[in-house]
Amino acid sequence: MDATDHRILRALARNGRLTNAELAEEVGLSPSPCWTRVRRLEQSGVIKGYAALLDQAELGLPDTVFVEVMMDKHDEAALARFEQAVNSTPEILECHLTTGDYDYLIKAAVSGTAGYEALLREKLYQLPGVRHTRSAFALRCLKRSLSPVAS
Repeated sequence: MDATDHRILRALARNGRLTNAELAEEVGLSPSPCWTRVRRLEQSGVIKGYAALLDQAELGLPDTVFVEVMMDKHDEAALARFEQAVNSTPEILECHLTTGDYDYLIKAAVSGTAGYEALLREKLYQLPGVRHTRSAFALRCLKRSLSPVAS
C-alpha cells in the first residue's frame, strides 16, 4: 500500500458513504483509478466491509458494560459452544478471548442496571461453561474508532 491507498482508507473510515467521484476528488485521483484502488483494497481484505453506525441510546440501550467471563472448562467443545452462543446474543457488541485471570472480555449494550441484570441472568449465566463474571460500566466513551487508520 502506498500513500494514496492510505488517503483512500482515511477518507472511507471518516465517511464510508462517499461516492467514487467524491472519494476520487478528495484523494486527488480521477474516478477510474480510484475505483480500481478501492476494489483492490476490498479484494485483498484490507477493506472488510461498510456499515451504518447506530446510536445505542436511540435503540434503547444507552449504557455500555464490560464483562469479564471466567469459564469452568477450557476444552475446545466448551469454548466453541460459548462462542456460538455469544455470537447469537445481539446485546453483545464485542467478545475477546483474553489472557489473565478471566477468559473473555465482553462489551455489551444495556439499558441501565435493570438491563444489565437481565443480560446477566437471562443470557450470560445461561451460556455454556460460564463460571464467574466481573463487570464494569462505562461512564463515558472518550474515543471510538472502528479501524486503526491514522487520520
